[in-house]
Amino acid sequence: MPKTPIFGKKNVLVTGGAGFIGSHLCEALLKTSKVICLDNFSNSTPANIEHLLKDPDFELLKLNVNQPFNLEDFPELEKFKIKFQGVQEIYHLACPTSAKNFIQSKIETLLTNSIGTYHPLEMAVKYKAKFVLGSSAVVYGPRRPDKPAFSEDDLGAVNNLSQRACYDEGKRFAETMTATYVQAHKIDAKIARIFRTYGPRLKLFDSQMISDFIVDAIRGQDLVIYGDKTFSSSLVYVSDVADGLLKLMAAPAGIGAVNFGDERVHLLCDVAKSIIEKVGSKSKIRFERPLEFITPLGIPDIRKAKNELGWMPLVMLEDGLKKTIDYTIAKEKTIGQG
Repeated sequence: MPKTPIFGKKNVLVTGGAGFIGSHLCEALLKTSKVICLDNFSNSTPANIEHLLKDPDFELLKLNVNQPFNLEDFPELEKFKIKFQGVQEIYHLACPTSAKNFIQSKIETLLTNSIGTYHPLEMAVKYKAKFVLGSSAVVYGPRRPDKPAFSEDDLGAVNNLSQRACYDEGKRFAETMTATYVQAHKIDAKIARIFRTYGPRLKLFDSQMISDFIVDAIRGQDLVIYGDKTFSSSLVYVSDVADGLLKLMAAPAGIGAVNFGDERVHLLCDVAKSIIEKVGSKSKIRFERPLEFITPLGIPDIRKAKNELGWMPLVMLEDGLKKTIDYTIAKEKTIGQG
């Protein structure tokens, strides 16, 4: 079968492309590719991609990935010549991640991890496109005292009947669906297991810890940690994750699942103190009872990413926090609460 013609640059679809990680990925992809960003803004904002809209190689489709769609039906995509060129790569990052609105988005989360994953996979089969699923550290289950770090061959343990199973077990099902499509259709599909990520464009006023810490420090309010002084987490900067996704897509088929995170563990009380100092705030730190939707995640073993992709996190927490604080200070003044 002849290869699909490519007119200058490859076509890349990013579902959830206006989200926190997705917008940074779209930005990086535009250096070499034409990008179709699919998002319904249920958990993102147009402001994340506003600066990309003037690029002729970028197009936004305001769509819900849970609904059937055909890229060839959209006149605004004629410049991508999809009928002739098809789509070469698909990054599936769409999924509600709001801790604040988790209860209200449960069904949407469940559908996105099932039917919303089915639609992009079917497209990968249709166009023989390479595929990367944006999965999560939650597939390993809660952190275990006997397991300091999770490697890709750890099976994990998730309560499939819990309040948060639509996300945790949902991500496991999305991985199963991706692996099954590889087995049944021989497509080139990989799985990115993304650990706790921070950086500019992390949604404000959404119970995301780092952005909440910064906003509360700016306003002189208490920084709330939902747990005790031992609550710790790995934190990876968003540009490092975007770089990892690009490297994973470019990797040979058959690599399977790969962890993307930072092996270093930080006490959240230390992170909160650092933010207070950097902002020049008089805020205090307050500890409250743990929430089911904000829990300590496992720590990543990233030897596979290092050895097979040549990837490792490069942005130090000190530098990443400064960039995130600068962004948040600018945004907090313009959007206000809610």
